[in-house]
Order: sequence, then C-alpha cells, then structure tokens
Amino acid sequence: SSTRYHKCLASVFVHLRTDLIKRRMMQQNTQPVDIRFFVTTVTTLMVAAFSIGISMGPIADVTMVADVPEKASHGPHENVNLALENKEQMKVSSPVGMNFQQNESNGFWVAVDNGEALRAGNVPSSSSIPEKKPSVAKYQSRFPTEHVADLGELVESIPGVDEHQPSGQHLLVDLKNVEAAFLDSEERLAQAMVDVVREAHLTLLSYHCHSLQPAGVSCVGVLLESHISFHTWPDEGVITLDLFTCGPNPLMPVIPSIEKLFGVPRSEDEEIVSKWGHELRGFRYSSDRRKHYLDNASDLASWVIAPMNLLYKKEIVSVVTPYQRIDIWDTKEPGETPSHDDVLKYNLQKGDPRLLTSELTSPSRIFFLDGTAQSVSDFEKEFHEALVHPAMFAHEGPRRVAIIGGGEGATLREVLKHNTVEHVKMIEIDEMVVQVAKEYLPTFNNCSSFVGLPESCFDDPRADILYADAMKYFIEEGKDESFDIVVIDGLDPEDAVGQPKDIYLNDEFFSSVFESLTDEGIVVAQVGTAPTIHDPAAHRGVFKNREKLFNLFEAHAAAMFVYEDSHCGFQEPHSFVIACKSTSCRKRWYARSNAIDYQIYERIVETRNDNLALVHYDGATHSQFQYAPKAWETIYCRREPMPYECNFRGLDLREEIFEFDVDPKKSSFSIEKKKNGQVGVFATAFIKEGSYILAEELASSFVISDTTVESLQNSTKVMSGSAATVIEDMLAFVEKNGHTSMIKGVEENIVEIGASYLIRRVESLEAANIGRMMPFPKNDLPPYSPVYERHRRSFDVFLVATKDINPGEELLKFTHVWEQ
Repeated sequence: SSTRYHKCLASVFVHLRTDLIKRRMMQQNTQPVDIRFFVTTVTTLMVAAFSIGISMGPIADVTMVADVPEKASHGPHENVNLALENKEQMKVSSPVGMNFQQNESNGFWVAVDNGEALRAGNVPSSSSIPEKKPSVAKYQSRFPTEHVADLGELVESIPGVDEHQPSGQHLLVDLKNVEAAFLDSEERLAQAMVDVVREAHLTLLSYHCHSLQPAGVSCVGVLLESHISFHTWPDEGVITLDLFTCGPNPLMPVIPSIEKLFGVPRSEDEEIVSKWGHELRGFRYSSDRRKHYLDNASDLASWVIAPMNLLYKKEIVSVVTPYQRIDIWDTKEPGETPSHDDVLKYNLQKGDPRLLTSELTSPSRIFFLDGTAQSVSDFEKEFHEALVHPAMFAHEGPRRVAIIGGGEGATLREVLKHNTVEHVKMIEIDEMVVQVAKEYLPTFNNCSSFVGLPESCFDDPRADILYADAMKYFIEEGKDESFDIVVIDGLDPEDAVGQPKDIYLNDEFFSSVFESLTDEGIVVAQVGTAPTIHDPAAHRGVFKNREKLFNLFEAHAAAMFVYEDSHCGFQEPHSFVIACKSTSCRKRWYARSNAIDYQIYERIVETRNDNLALVHYDGATHSQFQYAPKAWETIYCRREPMPYECNFRGLDLREEIFEFDVDPKKSSFSIEKKKNGQVGVFATAFIKEGSYILAEELASSFVISDTTVESLQNSTKVMSGSAATVIEDMLAFVEKNGHTSMIKGVEENIVEIGASYLIRRVESLEAANIGRMMPFPKNDLPPYSPVYERHRRSFDVFLVATKDINPGEELLKFTHVWEQ
C-alpha cells in the first residue's frame, strides 16, 4: 500500500543518512551520532526556541531570563544547555477588553475590541488617503507617516501594555592581520564569541561552529536578543563578524571587546586592521526614530557610524548633558592625501610616494550635537569666518557683540579679531559644551597667534561667558542691552528640537533681539543646507522651519541678505542670513572687494607669525556673497501668493528690443532737433507696447556711489583751472542724468550715457509712452527679496514702451520715472 511504501522509503532514507553521517564523522575522527538522539535534540531545541519566541512577542505578563553559560557547547554531537532562571510556566494573556482573531481572508491577526476588528498591518501611506486617520496595531494607536523606517506616529498607548517595536541594531565588524591558528580553531573562536556575548551583557541560548576545508570556520550563535555570527579566512588573516540585537542596549560599546577578543595579531610587526559599521534596523515610532542620535538621517550615523569604508574612525568623547548629546569623532576618508600642514609636519618632499596615500594624513575631527554635525576641524575656519565677518563688515564699526550658542569658541575667536570690538557676551545654555571644547577642540578656541589676545579666547577680558537660556535672557533683559551685532550660532532650524527649535520660531524672542540692537544693528544666523531649484515652496518642504524664521526676520528687519558657502566642510553648501535694523547696511554689503580688503587691513588684528588672520574671508570672497544663488530666488517666487517682483525676473524673451544705431538703416530711432532747439528721440518703426527701449544703451549706464561723488566734490575745492572744470562738468552731468537705485540704502547713482538720456521728459505720467521695466509696487519694497537684490541693476536701468508707439512719434519719459 501507499503507507507501507512511504515507510519503506523513509527507512531507506534514514539508513542512508545515518551511514553518510557515520562516514563523514569517521573522516573527521569523531564518533557517530545516534539519529534518534539527534532528532530528539533538534525537536527539543525547536520547542524551546518556539516557546522563547512566543515569550518575546508583544504579549503581556511574560518574564523570562536566561543566563549565559560559562562554556557553551559547540559541535554537532553535543547537547545544547538552556538555563532558565525563572522556572514558572510562561503565561500568555491579552489586555483587558481585547481579544485576538485571525482574519480568514488575509491571515493577519487582529485585535478585536467591542466586536470590531482592527487590522494590525499594511497601514496605508498618508499620500493615498485624503485625511490621516489613526490605525490601531495590536496595542497602540498611531498615525501613518511617510518615512520608510517609521512604524507610524504614536497617538496613544494602552496603559500597562509594553509593545515591542520591530526594530533592532546591526553591527558589522571586519578584522585583518589576525593569527591564522586562531582563525582555524573552533574552540578558541567559540570561546571568544561566548566572552564577547558576556561582555556585551547579552544572552547566548545556543551556538554552532563548523570547520571548513581546507581552512576556516563559520559560527552562528542564537541570542535571546537575536544572533551573532562570523566567518574566517585563516590564510588571509581575516574574520568578518555580524551582530544583531533587538534590545535597547547600544552595540558600539561592544566593538572594543570584539577587537580585543577576536583581534589576535599574527605577528608583532602587524597591527590589527579594523573596520566596522552600525545601523538601526527595522521600524520605530516616528518620534522614537527622529530623536535617536543614531537614526540614519543624522549626520553622526551617515557620516561616521554607518559607513564601513572609512579608513579610520575613533570616538574621542561622548557626553550626554541635561540639554543635548555631545559627540566628537576623528575620521579619515578613503582617498585622502596629506594636507599642507601634514606636508610641513612630516617634511614631505617632491616625489615622496606618501604624498599620494593616506599614510600620513591627519584625521579630521568632527563635532556633533544631538547627532548633527556642527564643525569639522579641517574646515571650521572657513565656516566660522563665513558666519561672522560678512555681518561684522556690513556694520560701520561694531563695538558690542552678542553670540547665542557658539560653545566651541570658534565664533568668539572670529569676533575678537576685530579691533573695534570692546565687549562680547556669549550666551551658551550648556556649560559642558565649553568644557568639552576646551579639552577636545583646543584649536577652535585658541587665540595665541593673534597679537594682544590670550592663549584661550575664553580668557580674553572683552569676553563675557554667560551660561543661560538665550531666549529667556533676551526676553527678560534684552531691552536693557545695546548690541551692534548678534550672532546666532546654534543648530540649523531644521535640525533643532526642543528648546533650540523654540528659539527659531518665537516672535517674542526675535522682537527682543531686535530691541536689543542699536539703530544700525545687525543679526546673522546660520540656517543650514542651501536650497536647490528643485525644492518645493519653502513652507511646504523640509525647510519650513527656516521659512518661519525668515518670516520672523522680515517682520523686524529693514534689509535682509542670504548667502552661502561651499567650503564649510558639510556635504552641501551651507547658508546664512543677515538681517539689518537699518537699510544703511546695504551700502557696506555691496561694497567693492577693494573696499572690503581695506577694511580688513584697518580692523583685523595682526598675527604673531607669517600666517594671515583670515584664511578664507576677503574682499573677493565677500563679493561672491553679495548676490544669492538662483535657487533662493526660485524658492522665494514659489511663495503663495507669488511676490509681485517675481513677474519681472530678467528680460522677457517674447518681447522685441528696439535699439538706436548711427546707421539709419539699422536704427529704430532718429535723434532730431526741434524748432525750439530741444533735442528729441523719435521712433522710425512701429513699437508694440511692452517692447524694450534702447536696452543696449541703458545696459551701458555707469554706476557712481555717493561716496565717490562726495570725494570728487572735495577734489574740486583743492584743484583749480581746467582740471577742476572737467570734474565739475562731470558732476553736473551725473546730477542731471543720474538717478538713485530703487533699493534703499545702496547709495548709488545710475547714470545714462547713451541715446536714452536725450529722451525728452514730461511732467505728466499719462503723457509719457515709456516707463521702467518693473513699475514700483503699490506698497514699499519688502525687506527680504532675492529678486530685488539679484535684479536691482536691471530694475534700475531698463525701459519699456507703456503704449504702442507709431513711426514718427516722439519718445516721452516721465520726469520722475525712477522715483517711487
């Protein structure tokens, strides 16, 4: 019969399998294993593992503790010992008023409360439903979220119920130059694994090791928390190890134990090479994921912890304060070669092969707060110079400066370089940041190379270090202060959480900051990663907090500028914003590079060596900051409603341009003198309304500042004869044909020098047939507009036909066309 046939086959299979096992074990000089004992052992293990799995699931009233065996068994012929300290029978119970049923259609187990089944999985994304509705997992109610690693946003939890989130930590460690004999020994490797588990405070349930031919060992250990495994290559001296746990205890402290226990050097001349990577795995509640400093979105995780290709990474210090977490790491990137300082340090000469390797490359030191990178030692000077000096030189002579944050001391260092500064109040909420910076970031706050400054910038008599809540300080005491410059050196608006985030979104705080400023006072802040032209409207995207910050600035500032720098050590260009209490800062903001260089000479302190006091910032660098990149304009014009000036960005390519030429055949205009002696410009072709008038001529207009005009006027007072007459004639021409910029505070005169200055002016706006390219808005110009700042030259010179102009018709310009 069929049953008898299958029993026969089973008997043959068991016989063949037993014989095969015997042959293999005889080859390995081991004793054969009774197949009945083998099956019994495996079955027992399966039952135990299944019971433990149930106990670790999201159920209530389960307690199980397993001790790590002193020497866990290994090999296929030994029993596996599982020691349970708690001998009571495990109980499985449900929360009060909640039962579980299996959905017959999809197999999901669901919680049933008052007769209604709530599906436990497959929560739809928020983009697929018109309104977010909380879904209920087995125990917890949560909103769906978009992040791939989110379990959802927890809405409420059931008291007394602890839901285990499907998440864990994954540590990978690779070691090289390890002793071959060690890597080929099951017993030594197994003992190292047991010792690592013990030092990591994990619980080893069982393990199995297997020797490979011709060499090598593979091992896997089952942990109460998950598993540990590794594989070895003795001839190459390599072992790769994998540790995954579902518990809350961090795994990175285990790395030194792994390197110590598995890193047995194969010779005295070779050092163990270790590379490792750590990642959070699985899914967490959105709030838990975001606040975890090792979340993959954090700089600490993505720059240092997760990558395995770093040549070198070492934790220098990790401190959790009452306010934040401080981490400092040293790293070496693959492909890094010696810096200029390394070349001097090791006296490297031309042709030295080490110039092309990372052998003598000094590691970069990175400073993190709550997982967000604040500064990189190799680039911190560029970053802090870009933060401080554009604002300082936009002021005529700052004497009193406030710094919000800046605990590492580098912002203070840059401020103290200005000889106009008499007092600096640094308000840092976390004293531990300053203490850690003094110990582990000494170059950040070292002022010893500057003439007249002490070794530590914190010890400068002009510096007043106040450990306090800056928001509370300004709200309560800001009205009694009088600062020329306020520097906000905190977390980026998008990275800040808790109290730092409140600073960026608090109108009372910013009102107090501006109230503390002098009449010509300036606020500057670093505002994170620069946008791209592909970003959505700022209030809709990831930079919505920055947009709210800008709105607060706009409510109090008379002029604002954004700029960015790509040399700050971050993976993308970093951005900054300056807000001025008066429009007068525009004159200095738009100063020529030679004027900035002169101010640097006048203000910046000397050094005690041949190095420059400023390594990055100078007049040419400042000129790159003066006009915000196009992305800022693009994002600004995605505001709702779209700002008025966004309709006039650049010349409209659909409109025609009509020019003057000395050759009548090429010219669209003629210059004629009337009977009364007046000269006028007349159209020789039909000009449609909206067409551009004499664009090439107007683009040739020259710009002369009020300061230059004043200097020329003073020159005529000490000069005589024809030279003075020439200057006076030129000044008269500027006064007659020049006009001021529509942007307040620039203090510049735009002087027309082509045929356009011959266009007759009329007192009636209705009688004119040409006007400026962008008419003045009904309201005053906004304090912040990348459009006005980027296109102010075009808005100040170009003219268009305000109505159709027929051939033979004279061009007429309103007398006050350039005035608001």
